[in-house]
Amino acid sequence: MQAFDLSGKISLISGAGSGIGRSIAQVFARHGSHVYVLDLNNEAGEEAVAQIKDEGFSADYFNCNVAKHAEVNQVVEKIIEKHEKIDILVNNAGVAHIGNVETTSEEDLDRIYNINIKGIYNCLHACIPQMKKQGGGVILNMASVASVVGISDRFAYSMSKGAVLSMTLSVAKDYINARIRCNAIAPGRVHTPFVDGFLEKNYPGKESEMFEKLSQTQPIGRMGKPEEIAHLALYLCSEEAGFITGCNYPIDGGFITLNS
Repeated sequence: MQAFDLSGKISLISGAGSGIGRSIAQVFARHGSHVYVLDLNNEAGEEAVAQIKDEGFSADYFNCNVAKHAEVNQVVEKIIEKHEKIDILVNNAGVAHIGNVETTSEEDLDRIYNINIKGIYNCLHACIPQMKKQGGGVILNMASVASVVGISDRFAYSMSKGAVLSMTLSVAKDYINARIRCNAIAPGRVHTPFVDGFLEKNYPGKESEMFEKLSQTQPIGRMGKPEEIAHLALYLCSEEAGFITGCNYPIDGGFITLNS
């Protein structure tokens, strides 16, 4: 039997069109799960699914704005109608924001709340009743090092990731008797297309210099790779992690412990 086998499992992964979410979708599919990629970007979502299918694995795409309660419900209902179960929910969709409390506008705060907090609530609210009905399931939420340590100019983002951690603990406690496990991952800086876009927009002509500077903020001397996050996600969502719930796992090149 393959280690970390997800054969026959139905996985729903939000924000899986690119970056960490896409890597999680690929890794889960390679380990036997039928993966549902949820994303707002049709091109990215369809490309992620095509890549999985080209490798001979199983996936489908839904355009979905996780901030919209009705949209999430519709997608989840369609998945349940087809498979009569949802085994794994990965709440990965999220957006970043730079600024302190003074430079964070009300609109900025609302946007972060609606996607990073309400988006997870929407997915939890839609999926947990089915997980209870089927006798269990696994939920993994994408937190951040910003959920447990202070980071300059990340007021709204840190607020949202602190909420992700609190929701994780609450769900783990409330549904342990329903055989639903809920954990979180707290990545440090990870090299994704978002990072490249951020550098290109904010530091034109100095991308390489700033990339190196950002990389060195991790004590290990580099950024994480999306596939490294994905393999931790695989473990936490597999039967091998069946004794783990209500935990937050830093994967940060030593950022939390070695910078404190």
